[in-house]
Parts: sequence; structure tokens; C-alpha cells
Amino acid sequence: MTDVTDWNRSIIEEFRTNDGKVGGPFAGVPVLLLHHTGAKTGTERVNPLAYQAVGDDLAVFASKGGSPTNPDWYHNLRANPRAKVEVGTESYDVVAHVAEGDERERIWSTQKERHSGFAEYEEKTKGVRDIPVIILRRA
Repeated sequence: MTDVTDWNRSIIEEFRTNDGKVGGPFAGVPVLLLHHTGAKTGTERVNPLAYQAVGDDLAVFASKGGSPTNPDWYHNLRANPRAKVEVGTESYDVVAHVAEGDERERIWSTQKERHSGFAEYEEKTKGVRDIPVIILRRA
């Protein structure tokens, strides 16, 4: 867990230093910082996540790098849908909901087309889980 925490911390630092832009595996990918509340602990957490603008909303993807389980932040948003995002130099409150059906498929297909790593994550999770797409709507 320390490696993931350290990695996230370095991405968050780079994001804030460069007005919301990061390099490495996120080079060219829109990234936001999601502030969410722990479902069990009530502690605020922050995760850097790739996102897709969907009209005035933002979509994020619970891919966890193709892991067979959903990431903790996904469970936290399900328990506590009120959250906050940092996008570029802007910060605002959002309310999260899980996209379903055609909405999910449309957004997910676009994300795979734009960033092939997401298609790879889907391949890894095939038969185990569908990767959730979460919509973040400005509160």
C-alpha cells in the first residue's frame, strides 16, 4: 500500500505544481484530483484519476489498472457521493452517481478509443467485473 500511496502523492504534487498537468503514464490524459470520504473511516482521501468531460459533467473510471476488484475510492463514493474535485487550477464540489446502460457504454467506448490502456484494463477484467463509470456532477 505504501508504494501506491507514494505514487499517488507524487502525481498529486506534480498536478498541483503544474496547474493540473502531469506526465509519465498520464501524459496527454486529462487528470483530476478526487477528494472523497472514507466509507468506514470518514477520513478524506485524494486520488488522481483520468477523466472524460461529458457535457458539464466529468466521468471517471474505476479501472484500478485492470485489477479484479474495484478501487477503494469507488466504494467510498458509493457510500458518500458528495465529493470535491480539482481540475486544472479550479476546485469545486460534486455529487457522484454510477452510469448505467447506454450512458455507461457510450462514455466507456469513448474512453477506450481515446486512451487504449482502458481497453487493456477491460480485457484484464473480462468475465470478472465490468469497470464502473462514475459521473461527477457539479453540486
